Amino acid sequence: MEIYNCLIVEDEPLAAEILQDYISQVPFLKLAAISEDAIYALDVLQKQKIDLIFLDINLPKLKAFDFIKTLKNPPPIIITTAYHEYALQGYEYNVVDYLMKPIEFTRFLVAVNKLKPSNETNNVQSVNQEIERDYMFFNISKKKVKVYLDDVLYIESLKDYIRVVTLKKTILTKFQLSQIEELLPKPNIIRIHRSFIVARNKIEAVSATDVEINNMQIPIGRSYKELVQSII
Repeated sequence: MEIYNCLIVEDEPLAAEILQDYISQVPFLKLAAISEDAIYALDVLQKQKIDLIFLDINLPKLKAFDFIKTLKNPPPIIITTAYHEYALQGYEYNVVDYLMKPIEFTRFLVAVNKLKPSNETNNVQSVNQEIERDYMFFNISKKKVKVYLDDVLYIESLKDYIRVVTLKKTILTKFQLSQIEELLPKPNIIRIHRSFIVARNKIEAVSATDVEINNMQIPIGRSYKELVQSII
């Protein structure tokens, strides 16, 4: 798994602390340095290998977009700001994403997951080499549990929690169903009910009212019936 060395360029201590905490929770991210201004960030870039920059818009001494202009070969950049009016200008600089403060962890994950490389490679691979599988880590009882996404059968909403049912295990973690829906690969993962997301390729049978997965009957919501019928 490729590790991305991250540089936080942020003059607000609390905002920098939040980003630092988020980075620590993502297995493929590693914090390399925190800079309160773009001038010091330039020095960091000369001394260290930086793979990803979290860049605030309003910085002292040198503003964010002026800072980007000084970089000949900039690493991927994720803009962080409380001002939505800079979004269009940010994308003109080919930034990875534009995060609005206060930044939610799930939205942070959506942004950094855009960096994950595809499994395609130009190198000749051994036919016996294991293909890299997409996965996520979920917080459960003060530890992080890895779940391979192609093992997921279905996910059930339980108010502020979700139950993730896979081929090998079932986990309960604090998450909103709508949030996890954004993070999962499409089009295989589909919403069939306000309380259920299912893996399309794991569906074994379909009726007018439910789908069957691993001997489990999962209801189809009224507003989702046409969608389910159209894709099954």
